[in-house]
Amino acid sequence: MSSTANRKHGTWRNWGGNVTARPARQVTPASVEELAAEVRKAAERGQRVKAVGTGHSFTSVAATDGVLIRPDLLTGIRAIDRAAMTVTVEAGTPLKRLNAALAREGLSLTNMGDIMEQTVAGATSTGTHGTGRESGSIAAQITGLELVTADGSVLTCSAEQNPEIFAAARIGLGALGVVTALTLAVEPLFLLSAREEPMPLDRVLAEFDQLWAENEHFEFYWFPHTGSTNTKRNNRSEGPARPVGRAAGWFEDEFLSNGVFQAVQWVGRAAPVSVPAIARVSSRALSARSYTDIPYRVFTSPRRVRFVEMEYAVPRAALAETLRELRAVIERSGLRVSFPVEVRTAPADDIALSTASGRDSAYIAVHMFRGTPYQAYFSAAERVFTAHEGRPHWGKVHTRDAGYLEGVYPRFTEFTALRNRLDPERLFQNDYLRRVLG
Repeated sequence: MSSTANRKHGTWRNWGGNVTARPARQVTPASVEELAAEVRKAAERGQRVKAVGTGHSFTSVAATDGVLIRPDLLTGIRAIDRAAMTVTVEAGTPLKRLNAALAREGLSLTNMGDIMEQTVAGATSTGTHGTGRESGSIAAQITGLELVTADGSVLTCSAEQNPEIFAAARIGLGALGVVTALTLAVEPLFLLSAREEPMPLDRVLAEFDQLWAENEHFEFYWFPHTGSTNTKRNNRSEGPARPVGRAAGWFEDEFLSNGVFQAVQWVGRAAPVSVPAIARVSSRALSARSYTDIPYRVFTSPRRVRFVEMEYAVPRAALAETLRELRAVIERSGLRVSFPVEVRTAPADDIALSTASGRDSAYIAVHMFRGTPYQAYFSAAERVFTAHEGRPHWGKVHTRDAGYLEGVYPRFTEFTALRNRLDPERLFQNDYLRRVLG
């Protein structure tokens, strides 16, 4: 099978609608060999190269005016190794297809994020994560990867083969090359019991350490302009499975969480003065529910309301103080914030550019409805986060540069030195990488 036709001069736009680019060429290789040939061709022509997944990043990490590689044809499972309990998957495979395929095989990832629309490589390259007491990001579950480097070489990387590249490329931002396949640790399919429950913010913050310690996966959403949160606790279960009913699922997850929420966002955008009152009504409308299902149906949920997002990782011990400061900033600023603030955690890992590299982390994510001015809110939030040595999510809006990032990532210079070796001519460079990596 050959590559699909090049699409010249087309405009690429991300999911959030806040980033656009006009690549000189867009190509869709049908094999790793074709992808490597496209990389060599771009190098010969003096064009930059970037690979893009589904565009769910809110930064311009994948934007280019050179060659945009789309991995749409590099999909599917290459192999399942039940002895090693791993799955090797093509880079362009959407997480939703991987999750469903693994479930059919009686397997599952240990942890995942809260959406599954992204490609496997796109999600891992930017550090996509869920929440977990012991289990980390999707990238932390990688045991091997395949990488096309700037000279068109295809490298196999793991803890045994090219270990220094493996250590960095699990979250590589596309700066080291194009990831073409990933090997992920899996485990036998299991059940998770979820408990969703409203709880006052002051109680959540006062009891946060206990809530974190008692649950395998704990997260919560705080509604600005209120003292209310909705908490979610996920823990392994012996069963039986008690999934959300079809009618209840449609009503709560589609009608309320997407349909009604979309309408509320339209009202808030048109009349910002109404936002606090809407938030109070919305937070009081929450009710508790419990259900038990296979992991991806518990971890993930449909997100059809489009937004723009900023997320920072702060030391987990600093979460309560950071969130109280954010609340105070919103209250005294006159800002009208219609989206909940999302809070999750991850254990320390050993990946150079992981937001949890070397420290237990808490994530605080702020959002604004697409089309609503977000700069004032995000700037105010960013000042709070950076005061606590926050690390920005690589795929979400932020203004930090290499000078700042080198100070909060202990292995930052290790990554940039490897980049200098693998891509000295900066074939995979773009404006975003120039800013964040130097």
